[in-house]
Amino acid sequence: MSPPQVLLVEDEADVARPLATRLHREGFEVTVEGTAAGAVSAFEARAPDVVLLDLRLPDGSGLDVCRAIRSSSGVPIIILSAAGEETDRIVGLDLGADDYVVKPFSARELVARLRSVLRRGPLRGLPGPVTVGQIRLDPRARTVTIGGRPVDLRAKEFDLLHLLMAHAGQVLTREHIMEQVWDPNWFGPTKTLDVHVRALRRKLGDDPSRPRYLHTVRRVGFRFAGPEDVAGPA
Repeated sequence: MSPPQVLLVEDEADVARPLATRLHREGFEVTVEGTAAGAVSAFEARAPDVVLLDLRLPDGSGLDVCRAIRSSSGVPIIILSAAGEETDRIVGLDLGADDYVVKPFSARELVARLRSVLRRGPLRGLPGPVTVGQIRLDPRARTVTIGGRPVDLRAKEFDLLHLLMAHAGQVLTREHIMEQVWDPNWFGPTKTLDVHVRALRRKLGDDPSRPRYLHTVRRVGFRFAGPEDVAGPA
C-alpha cells in the first residue's frame, strides 16, 4: 500500500522543513508548497489524500485555497493557524475544512489529527450521485439540484446533506453528525448543527412544521426521508 500523500501549504521554511521531515518519518509522502497559487496547482497535479493548509500565504489567503479545493473535492483539509486567527479558523471550517491546529503545535498532535481525518475519509467519497425524491446530490461534482434546478449550498451544508441523504431513512444522532461533518473530537453544544439544518430546510424549500425531507427526531437527531417517504407528488 502506498503511503498517504500530504500537501503541506506553508511559506515559513523554519516550520515547513522540520514538519515535512517528521511526517516522512511517520510514513507520509509530503509535497511542500509556499504560495496559494502553487498549492492549487500542486493539488490539481498530485491529488493528495490530505491537505495541511496555512492561512497566511505571501500571495493570498489560505481560505481562498480552501475554497478552490472544496469547489471540486472533499479531500480532508486541516488548517494551520496562528493563535489570533480564530475568525479565519471559523470561516475555514464553514468553507469545509475538517480540522485545525493552532501554532505553535506539537508534531505528535498534528500526526494524530492527520491519522484521524484519514480514518474518517472524505464524506463525499460515495461513488455516484444520490437521489431522494426530486433532490439529486452529486458528491464528485459537489452539486445539488431539486427537479433539475441547482441549489447553492455552502460547504458544510453540502457535507451535512450528503451525510443525511447517504443514510436516507435512518435516524442519525446529533453526536454522530457532529463527529462526521465537523470534528471527531467535538465536545460541547451542537447549536451549529441546528443553524445548518435550518439553512438546509430553507434552501430545499422544506417546511419545518411539516417537513417532506429533513425530519427532526426529538432528543435524538435527524432523519432524511427515504425514497418510499417521498414517492408521491411534491
